[in-house]
This record gives sequence, C-alpha cells and structure tokens, in this order.
Amino acid sequence: MQADTRHEPAATVQSSRQADSASGQLFQEPPFFGTPQKYDPTFKGPIYNRGCTDVICCVLLFLAIVGYVAVGIIAWTHGDPRKVIYPTDSRGEFCGQKGTKNADKPFLFYFNIVKCANPLVLLEFHCPTPQICVKQCPDRYLTLLSARNTRDFDYYKQFCVPGFQNNKGVTEILRDGECPAVITPSKPLAQRCFPAIHASKGVLMVGNETTYEDGHGARKNITDLVEGAKKANKILEARQLAMQIFEDYTVSWYWIIIGLVIAMVLSLLFIVLLRFLAGIMVWVMIVMVILVLGYGIFHCYMEYSRLRGEAGSDVSLVDLGFQTDLRVYLHLRQTWMAFMIILSILEVVIILLLIFLRKRILIAIALIKEASRAVGHVMCSLLYPLVTFFLLCLCIAYWASTSVFLSTSNTAVYKVVDDTACPLLRKTCNPETFPLRNESLQCPTARCQFAFYGGESTYHRALLGLQIFNAFMFFWLANFVLALGQVTLAGAFASYYWAMRKPDDMPAFPLFSAFGRALRYHTGSLAFGSLILAIVQIIRVMLEYLDQRLKAAQNKFAKFLMVCLKCCFWCLEKFIKFLNRNAYIMIAIYGTNFCTSARNAFFLLMRNIIRVAVLDKVTDFLFLLGKLLIVGSVGILAFFFFTHRIRIVQDTAPPLNYYWVPILTVIIGSYLIAHGFFSVYGMCVDTLFLCFCEDLERNDGSQERPYFMSPELRGILLKGNPQEGKQEEVEEE
Repeated sequence: MQADTRHEPAATVQSSRQADSASGQLFQEPPFFGTPQKYDPTFKGPIYNRGCTDVICCVLLFLAIVGYVAVGIIAWTHGDPRKVIYPTDSRGEFCGQKGTKNADKPFLFYFNIVKCANPLVLLEFHCPTPQICVKQCPDRYLTLLSARNTRDFDYYKQFCVPGFQNNKGVTEILRDGECPAVITPSKPLAQRCFPAIHASKGVLMVGNETTYEDGHGARKNITDLVEGAKKANKILEARQLAMQIFEDYTVSWYWIIIGLVIAMVLSLLFIVLLRFLAGIMVWVMIVMVILVLGYGIFHCYMEYSRLRGEAGSDVSLVDLGFQTDLRVYLHLRQTWMAFMIILSILEVVIILLLIFLRKRILIAIALIKEASRAVGHVMCSLLYPLVTFFLLCLCIAYWASTSVFLSTSNTAVYKVVDDTACPLLRKTCNPETFPLRNESLQCPTARCQFAFYGGESTYHRALLGLQIFNAFMFFWLANFVLALGQVTLAGAFASYYWAMRKPDDMPAFPLFSAFGRALRYHTGSLAFGSLILAIVQIIRVMLEYLDQRLKAAQNKFAKFLMVCLKCCFWCLEKFIKFLNRNAYIMIAIYGTNFCTSARNAFFLLMRNIIRVAVLDKVTDFLFLLGKLLIVGSVGILAFFFFTHRIRIVQDTAPPLNYYWVPILTVIIGSYLIAHGFFSVYGMCVDTLFLCFCEDLERNDGSQERPYFMSPELRGILLKGNPQEGKQEEVEEE
C-alpha cells in the first residue's frame, strides 16, 4: 500500500493529503479562493527573467516628483522662514534685524491684541491688526484721548505708525489707524508685546487699572479688554509652551541621544541573541514584559499611597482641567490610580493571551527560529532600516521646509478704505505711493489701510492647493520608500526560503540583487501601491480638518457621519497596508504587476486564513512584546534619570521646564528604533509564511516534489498531519 502511494500521480497524492488534512491537520483550510499554485519543476524562487510592471504609474510618479520640485522652488523663491521666528510689522519688515530700518526696535506691538484671538494666527503667522516695531513694550496704561495734549503724548507717540504727524483729531487718528486707542502694561514674549494680565482680589487687571476710556471718552470696565486679551494669550500660549520645550531640548539633547543609543544597543543585542537563542529569548522577553508591567503597577501603588493625606492630592482630574504643566497631575492620587488600573488591565490581558495561545506560541517560536536563520544568512538586512530611515528623513525635511516656505509666502495687502461712496473702495493700494497718485484725488477722504496678510496673485490664491499637494506628495513618497524596503527585504528572504540547499543555492548578494530588481523593474508597481495608500491618507487628513471645523456645529447627524467616515477610512487604510505588504512579497518573488500580485496574495492568504490568524498574528504579538520590553526598559531608566532619582557617575539631569519632554522623546525614539530592527524580522516572517503556504500548494514532500522548507520548520508546522507520518514511512523505505 505504501509502495502504491509512492507511485501515485502527483494530483492523487495531493488530493489524498488534503483529505487526510481535513480530519487531522492542525490548520483546517477553508474552501479555495482562486486557483492554487501548481507544481513547476523550473521554479526555484524569485524569478530573475522579468519585465517592467505598471509603467504608467512609474511615469506618473516621475512627473509628480518634477512638479513637487517645481513647487519647492516656487515656495523657496516667495517664502521667508524668518517670519516664523522673527516678528514682522504690517509692512513685512523685520523687527530688530541688522541692516533694516527697525534694527533698534526689537519688539512687535499690536494695536488691538484682541484681533489676534483667532486660531488662524498660528497658521498664517500674522494677526489682522496694524503692527509696528517698538524699542520697548508699554509699561503704563494710557488712552489716546487722555494722553492727547499732555506730557504723556511724547511717550504715547512711539506706539503710533512711523512718520505720524500730530495734526489730526482723535477720531481721525483712530479712523486712519495711525495710533492705538489704548496702550496697556505689557511684557515681551518671543519679541512680541502681550498685556501683563494678573488678578487682584478676584478682579482681572492690566497693570493697576480696572477701567479705561475708549476713543470717545467713555469709561469702560477693563475686564472687557482683558477678556479679549486673555483669548489672544490662550491662542499664543502655544508659542510660549513651544519655546519652553525648545529650551528643554537645548539642555537635554545630549542625554536624549545617549538614551536613544542605549535603545539601539539593546535592540541590536536582542536581535543578535534572537539569531542564536530564539526560543530562550522569546520566553525571556515574555517574562521580562510581565515583570516590567508588574513593577509599573507596584510603583504606581507606592506613589498612590505616598500621596495619602497630602493637601490637594484628592482633587479630581475633571476639577483640575487641562494644565500645560503636566507635572501638576503627578501630585494627584487619581492620576496614579488611573495609571495603575491601565497597567493592571494590560498585565491581565497579556497573561490571558499567553495562557490561551501557549501552543500557538510554540509554533510561532519555530517560525521565528527559521526567520533567525534567514536573517543570519542575510546579515546586512539588519542595516537596511538605516537606508529607509535616511530616505524618510529626506522626505520629511523636504516636506517640512516646503510647508514653512509656503506658509511664509504671504505679504501685507492694503486696501482703499473710505467712509463715503468711493469708486476705489476695497481696491488694492500701496501705502507709500497712494497719497501721491492721482487716484487719491477722486476720493479725498480715502486712505490706504492694511487689510490682511496674504496676497491676491494667482500664486497666493493657489497656496492652499499647494499645501495639499505638498502633503499628498509627502505621503506618496514616504509610502514609496517603505514599499521599496519591503520589496527589497522580501526578495532577499525569499531567495533563502526557495534555496533547496541552504545557503549554498542562495545568490551571492541577495539583498543587493533584490534592491536592484525592485528599482529596475517594479518602480511603477511600488508607485501604484503607495499612491492608493497616499490617497486614503490625504482623505483622512481632510476629514480631520473638516471635523475640526464642525466641532462648533450643533448638527448631530453631521458629527455622526463624520465619525463613521473617519472610522471607515481608518479601517480602509489598515486593510490597504496589509494587502500592499503581501502584494510586495509576491512582486519580489514572481515579478508580476501590482494588481495581479495583490489578488494572488489575497487569495493565498484566504486559502490559509487559519494559519494567518494562528501564526502570522501570534508572531506579530511576540514582536510587539519585544518592542514593549525595550521601550519600557529605556523609558524607566529615562524617568528615574530626568526626575533626579538616579545619577550617572558625577553627572545629573539638567534643570528642565517639563521633564516629560525628554522622557517622551526617548520613549518615542526608542520605539521607532526598536520597530526599525524588528521590522526586518517581521518582514522575514511574513515572507517565509507566504512562501510556506506556496510551498504546501506546489509540493507534497515526496522525492519528486520535495518541500523547500527546512526540516525544523517542517517538523513544527506540519506536526499532527497523518499524511506526513505516512510520507515519512514511504521515504524511509
């Protein structure tokens, strides 16, 4: 009977294997999706004789890059990034810069600070009110009406427009926007004058005044002015916070780099040990993650107990509200209770997953061991994330610089203003030449006044579209860089799997060969896949923008629809990323176009959906634990160091405004570094998994159609298959 089985046709053997698998195989396969791969004696792994794919998308990407470069050149020609850092007056002249007429006037003064209370100020870098450069900010409270014809007017005049002539009435001066109606005690912040607001006995005050006179001599409560100034200060408080964060970076960057280097060393050490001690390292990783979370729970409990009885520690988070100084929350017992509950839930979830997935973890460890062997034969793959990181840095730098130059391309626009009927009303004018031109004779009372900060040329009207194009190209190029890395790694690891005699049958330089094939033949396919993903991502950005605009709306249906759209496009993006990743693996192996590769990869995964859920996702879970272990270890070390709880030799942490700034930077950076190293293993596991599924469809393990998988992988993944036992007996005979 065994001899007959040996000489049965290949199709009969395959049918018999599938029938036996239905009763005893570990992974039960669903009905076929698409046509399974057939045995091909000439197939030995990634195809070298291939042609270019998706040429149209390649050409489209080239044209888009040319257009992107043109947009950058135009933006760099019109923009001036100094506007982001240094203040400019209403005429676009810098304050306090050498070589300008305002070299001795370093501070910017706003005529009406209330008009700055607009979120668009942070985007346009300009308030819609006259602004002048001054030598110092006001240190006293005065109104134009009270200072006129007094000795205080000499002091007041320095806050009027340059060249101001005191030959008009108060109402005419205010009408022409030549002087502010009121000046209040102010303090400089980022070279800008902001009202010095404080509270006295529950009353909001500017300086020592509680009332002020308006331009018509009426006495009003200063609270009205203060409320407007408070709104402006809240909008501009983000700039102060940004400056304090920047100061923290300037004094802690050295230690941040050390923390990131420690994360890189730990990640590299973990990957190297995983190469030789995969099984032991995985279990050590699991135990260490549980211990780290357990220590986090213990630390939160100790802090919670320590704050018992302290004044103010029982205030709730809701009553406290949002505070820019996050250290305030660490003095609340409720904060540590929330941390403890979150960590406890995370600990319980991980332990339960480990209990229920213990058998699957053993199988996943076997797959990780095989991935370790593959990485060991392609060691240079561990350095490829540096290439991806470098290319992504170029994309980010170009996008950020272009965005800043586009945002600072606006210029001061002046319009003709007149209280009477004038044919020139609202037309653009030049304040320096308007009084001398003939047009001013048509409207004797007209004046050329600052209107807004922008522009009326075709370029300025297209700025919003250019910003959208800039963001879209960033997504497209960033996704293309990631796709290039995935195809390169997939091609190298596929060369390992489909080598019958490992590593003798592998090409000399599998990584460089795969990289060359990807660029030479499949730039169009990579552009196609990244284009689809970029379109979805830019739609998500637009939805977020619309959601911000609709927050003040009371239409519940619109809010519900927006939430549904955001959820749907989030799910769509995740699905496209998953599909693209597997499509790139098929492109690396077969050299087919994107659509064909995506279809074949999807059908192959659907034919092995149980294996996908059991193996692929369990290995992703184990890799996530590895990342959490590295991030948690480095994060705890950073927390103790920057909070002055430990010292390194003689050095201590520098004084900081917010110690969470370097800690979060180290944590995020550590995760990105760990993700970069583990992404190599993740791509290796995904590639080997798809190759394994293909191997099962193409071959049956007989001498005529042997498996390409290693004996170790075969022994674990096909364990429990009755037909495998029969086949082994046949081979022994």
